Amino acid sequence: MESLSSTTLEAIQLLLSGNAELWSLIGISFSTTFKAILIATPAAFILGYLLSSTRFPGRWALISLFNSLLSVPTVVVGLLLYILLSRSGPLGDLKLLFTETAMVLGQIALAFPVLVAMSLASFKAADQRVWETARTLGAPPWRAFATLLHELRYGLAAACIAAYGRIISEVGCSMMVGGNILNHTRNIPTAIALETSKGDFSQGIALGLVLLLMALGLNICITYLHRRSEASA
Repeated sequence: MESLSSTTLEAIQLLLSGNAELWSLIGISFSTTFKAILIATPAAFILGYLLSSTRFPGRWALISLFNSLLSVPTVVVGLLLYILLSRSGPLGDLKLLFTETAMVLGQIALAFPVLVAMSLASFKAADQRVWETARTLGAPPWRAFATLLHELRYGLAAACIAAYGRIISEVGCSMMVGGNILNHTRNIPTAIALETSKGDFSQGIALGLVLLLMALGLNICITYLHRRSEASA
């Protein structure tokens, strides 16, 4: 117990001391995940809206595909992306393997199904009179869509938070396509796996505390957004 307590105390001191290597890992994690969410969100919301409002052959197959992708292990996504980006792969000439860009691409692939599935549920539950009223008043399609997004802002924000929670803590994809290179592609989850395997529990616990605080913050945000959504219904 004393050993665990001392290690945890050392981990907290490591965080508070402003250790450059530790905060570099944290910075890389937040940088790649925010980029992935920012890139994936617009297209995912548009697709979610189209799936909810239009009827076309194969629509239910596409919806089923995105729902199935929610449970695909991250390491499988990483493996497929590794094959595509490797030297012998179709995208090998881009030389993206073991770069932050590759990590962002992998995280986009992981976040996109979550954003589509959750935004689809929000759009299905939306009052279609919002869109119809905006169009009746002469708003162009993009303005009517923006009005609908504002009406569903709490549910869509919850979708973004859920997608972010999936990618900030994933290990498999980042390890496969990023290579876990110090100061370049090593992020919080891959560093925890590496440092723990080396017996450096203080740094592993320090990074674990960051993820725990992040998870707590995300859950608080989702709960708050659900309550606001119910209050405004």
